[in-house]
Amino acid sequence: MFSLDISSLWLAAGAHLDVFGTAGLALGATAGLMPRRGLILMVSAAAATCFGIHYLFLGSPTATAMNAIAVGQNLLAARFVREDGVPRCLAGLFGAVFLLVIGIMLATWTGWPSVFAGIGTLLSTAGRLRRTAQGLRGLFLGASLCWLCHNIVVGSVCGLVCDLLSITTLTVALWRGGVGRGVLQATTGGRAVPA
Repeated sequence: MFSLDISSLWLAAGAHLDVFGTAGLALGATAGLMPRRGLILMVSAAAATCFGIHYLFLGSPTATAMNAIAVGQNLLAARFVREDGVPRCLAGLFGAVFLLVIGIMLATWTGWPSVFAGIGTLLSTAGRLRRTAQGLRGLFLGASLCWLCHNIVVGSVCGLVCDLLSITTLTVALWRGGVGRGVLQATTGGRAVPA
């Protein structure tokens, strides 16, 4: 007979559970469902703050630095990027961040975790410059897939659960906003397809 000892599973996972990871999980998983772009970015800034501290405790320097960058970018993008445009100075600053991310990735090199954290940060940097919530969500979805790989490698239970929930909520929000419906209509001749 198979015996499952819940206490040993909890102790094994407990090494990777902390208050900052748990708060980051709650905030990060709900960010994609926010109704407006500004709210997505503000909740993402709070999540990045929590996850930055969480990754510091886990000993992942690249992820810690990338989350620090994300906090600043989220706050700047929420304040200055509008549907009618992106200020040139902000676009230039975000462009410079691409170089900064690559430099940090190399300076804090830990192998695959650095690669995944760096690419995830680059995708989310591009997303923050998108002027619509759907454009932001699409690039955040790609970033979440990279962070999922990072969290598998570094063993962040909170990060992994957050990524799985984020991927789900971003996909639902994208679908709800109409992304993918054109493909479905093209293959059915525009006829409604029962759910």
